[in-house]
Amino acid sequence: MFDALSQETRLRAFRLLVQAGLDGLAAGVLSDELGTPHNTMSFHLNHLSNAGIISSRKEGRSVIYSANFDITRDLIAFMVKDCCSVEFASIREDRKTGCSIIELANCFEPKPKIKR
Repeated sequence: MFDALSQETRLRAFRLLVQAGLDGLAAGVLSDELGTPHNTMSFHLNHLSNAGIISSRKEGRSVIYSANFDITRDLIAFMVKDCCSVEFASIREDRKTGCSIIELANCFEPKPKIKR
């Protein structure tokens, strides 16, 4: 997943798909929005799809892509729970909304500037 998102065009496409929500966007729309040729966009979308980060469905003659929010949520949860120290980041479930909330500690104080 990190490899798929480490390339600028794929990351920008993923951002657009996250913003589009569950409705997703047609491959041609993504291509136009990013100013990327259709065949190049297809290559990048295939890479994201193979990583499981996005999914696609046919609607008429168009292929609609959408972010795979379950996989993305699981990746973020892994990063917070398993890679971060509890004193720096934590994740909890909001009882009212059922959403996961990530809390980041502001524990790094800026160093005072040295007067010269």
